[in-house]
Amino acid sequence: MTATRLGRLVGLDVARCLALLGMVATHVLDARTPDGEVATAQLLAGGRASALFAVLAGVSLALMTREPLRGRPLVLRSAGIAGRAVLIALLGLLLGGLDSGVAVILTYYGVLFVLGLPFTVLRLRSLVPLTVGWVVVAPAVSHLVRPHLPERGFDSPSFEQLADPGQLASELLLTGYYPVVPWLAYLLAGIALGRLDLRDTSLLGALALGGLGTAVLATRVSGALVDPAVASENATGMYGTTPADGDWDWLLVVAPHSATPFDLAQTIGSAVLVICACLLLERLLPRAVTAVLAVVLGAGAATLTLYSLHVVMLTPQVWPEEEPSAYVSHVVVLLALGAVLRLLRRRGPLEAVAGLPVRLARSAATGDDSRTPQRSGTNR
Repeated sequence: MTATRLGRLVGLDVARCLALLGMVATHVLDARTPDGEVATAQLLAGGRASALFAVLAGVSLALMTREPLRGRPLVLRSAGIAGRAVLIALLGLLLGGLDSGVAVILTYYGVLFVLGLPFTVLRLRSLVPLTVGWVVVAPAVSHLVRPHLPERGFDSPSFEQLADPGQLASELLLTGYYPVVPWLAYLLAGIALGRLDLRDTSLLGALALGGLGTAVLATRVSGALVDPAVASENATGMYGTTPADGDWDWLLVVAPHSATPFDLAQTIGSAVLVICACLLLERLLPRAVTAVLAVVLGAGAATLTLYSLHVVMLTPQVWPEEEPSAYVSHVVVLLALGAVLRLLRRRGPLEAVAGLPVRLARSAATGDDSRTPQRSGTNR
């Protein structure tokens, strides 16, 4: 029996909630202390929270495509998932037009889903080496190509950028804050992880240790190869990529949002550690405690809705003001709404809308009328 047939994996929701709170921290809290040191929140969440979201996206994609299909059912399922990705991308363009001051991830996220679809037909023995190869090769290809692309902007993708599709495509794929080409490594890692038995405690323990080891090794090797002054200067992160100046030494850094091989390896390792630790927690805790945890961190089951709300809350004239003290307000609002949705056993409203293409595709494939809103039941 597959993990999803046994019910919703609360551990995945917990991991999603941690990713959401981590991204809120990087958006609201200061990256450095008054003394100039990297802040604890930045050390923990900088670059890792968004990477965790991307790896979890791969896990979700693996769960949505766990049943092997061919012919028309496969086409319909792929079309439904692609339709869901388009709706998420459009939402990202809408939020990108707000004056929130943050790099909105959703448009990149939607493109990532579409480009990841062909890889869902691969078996685990192909996905693992492909992921490793992508971590090494994609940043090198990006480094070669980016100097020949249009100069990047620093605004989130928005509907206004549709007037220049070439520039928009360049930013989404290679030069933007969450460049999809190297970031596909996160999705591939998540798909591979989602193909495993996510209820096997021994396997989860081994994967958690493997993720920790990968993260530590990538950090240590990069630290040994990079000038400490360069590492310190970029410790709070870059803007999605390294400078396009032709210097190959940039590929050795492990700075957040640099999309280098060391950055990808370190953040993939961190994401696997968090996901497997959360799933282990679910397996080891008493059922009653897990049920409470599912409510308290229920925001993880509605991250699309609550992330969007967070972005809106950061815009001018919307409470609370953007300052470090506002972090608590954001957390309280997001966790409270997540708990209410969980208690009501309802999906977030944006999750329900984004899931409509998938439900329509499933209905067309089975002949059943499944267009009514679904209650929260699986980790898709």
